[in-house]
Amino acid sequence: MVRRLISEFLSDESGATAIEYALIATGISIVILVAVNAIGAKLDGTLTTVNTSLK
Repeated sequence: MVRRLISEFLSDESGATAIEYALIATGISIVILVAVNAIGAKLDGTLTTVNTSLK
């Protein structure tokens, strides 16, 4: 009985799948944050230029 429980525990991969999905979601989140930060800095410069031109 103990042998069967240990065998089932070692063959269960549902936890590994959840960890893989978490790593993928983390990677995508980092890419989104970097992209938004870069676009935000560029947009800030553009809006500052437009604001200066309108004054």
